[in-house]
Amino acid sequence: MNRTEVPDRIQRYVRYSPLVLIPCLLIASTYPGEYRVPVGYWIVSMLSAIIFVAGRRWPVLASLVISALAVPMFVADAWGLSELVPYLGAVAVVDVTMRAERRELVAVSVIGWCGSVLAGIWFESHEAFFSVTTAVKVLAYVGLPLLLGLYLRSQRELAANNLAHTRAAERSALARELHDLVAHHMASIVLRIGVAQHVLAPQDEAVREVLADVRATASDALTDIRRLLVALRDPSLGEVALVEPDAVAAEIEAALDRVRAAGFQVKAHVESGAGDLDAIGRLTLLRVIQESLTNVMKHGDRKGPVSVSVRRNAGRVDVKVINNVEGSAKGAGHGLVGMRERAELAGGEMTAGTLGDGRWEVHVSIPLLAHPLSVKGGDS
Repeated sequence: MNRTEVPDRIQRYVRYSPLVLIPCLLIASTYPGEYRVPVGYWIVSMLSAIIFVAGRRWPVLASLVISALAVPMFVADAWGLSELVPYLGAVAVVDVTMRAERRELVAVSVIGWCGSVLAGIWFESHEAFFSVTTAVKVLAYVGLPLLLGLYLRSQRELAANNLAHTRAAERSALARELHDLVAHHMASIVLRIGVAQHVLAPQDEAVREVLADVRATASDALTDIRRLLVALRDPSLGEVALVEPDAVAAEIEAALDRVRAAGFQVKAHVESGAGDLDAIGRLTLLRVIQESLTNVMKHGDRKGPVSVSVRRNAGRVDVKVINNVEGSAKGAGHGLVGMRERAELAGGEMTAGTLGDGRWEVHVSIPLLAHPLSVKGGDS
């Protein structure tokens, strides 16, 4: 079992647990002949549980709705364990605090729950509203869930950082092994072929041509390995994934379909040529197009067309993505930095900026292999 499956399973159990716990609390609060939980209390309680389950996708909205539903439960004449049901709103605050990426969302959730708690205290006629008791209750019912959520959030971030450090160490170890074993032997092969070419007799022209082709192929493979080593040692360049030549066109078409589904008009001209790119070049070609189209969906104007072209030009593959932008175009962002780093790693270059007519263009040029392989079925 994958280590990440256990936390996911626990979170799923916690998410669905109110559907079981709340009915148990309500049943335990039912005393035949003395007290029965009202039907309305049952309905509001189970509705809160269902909304909490839906909070897996909309945590802030679920928290606000659960807080609102808690008010009539605070006001109702509850008895026994049924009085605990409204405090599902506190659990929702913990969930939002732990998961929300923006502090504003956490603040909205906390304010909503705090308002429900104050409303419940206000309708308790046997206690004064402006008192030390009110302050203590607010600190307990609102402050403690907030602190718990912040603690769980820090634990998640700590676990993610530890996992990232572990992966970085594994990548570095893999890079060392790849360098010591494969790169060393490939460099030795290139060197020995060069020596063999010098000692051949002039009449062995056919053998010389074969050795030249083998040496060029080995040199390309060695270059590819060295680029992979750089990528493995630099976590900022992301995960290194090898993309087969035949899969590049299908992945590009899938990315174009996603943009069309988002309401954009896309004009694409994609020439074949991925087979003449090395592993890093193919990956760069695909990631640049995917990242550019992601930026189009984020910042592009749906009223204007999107142009995507992949063309071979003088030993290089030129990628251009052009689109209209909403508002003023901005050249900063981690996405553009990542694309530029990928292009440089592949031996190419990348530019991004506005054209004369105000449209935004991303242009990446990636060099083809100096000696493309002629084996059928793709690169080997």
